[in-house]
Amino acid sequence: MAVKIRLRRMGAKKAPFYRIVVADSRFPRDGRFIEEIGYYDPMEEPSVVKVDPEKAKKWLENGAQPTDTVKALFKKHGVI
Repeated sequence: MAVKIRLRRMGAKKAPFYRIVVADSRFPRDGRFIEEIGYYDPMEEPSVVKVDPEKAKKWLENGAQPTDTVKALFKKHGVI
């Protein structure tokens, strides 16, 4: 099972809101997930990112691979 940490799109049309989730890579983007570890709101000024660092580090230690966007968000907010 290839586990990824990725964004799950929520919100209305032209008003995106993302949840940062841990999911099996075979499931659809907005489909089933294992655990929710935070959220990202790009519509706020400045953009808001809230992540549970303990959960994120636990999943990274267990081999979950973050997507490029999530990796950039983690680096910007000091999780990685």
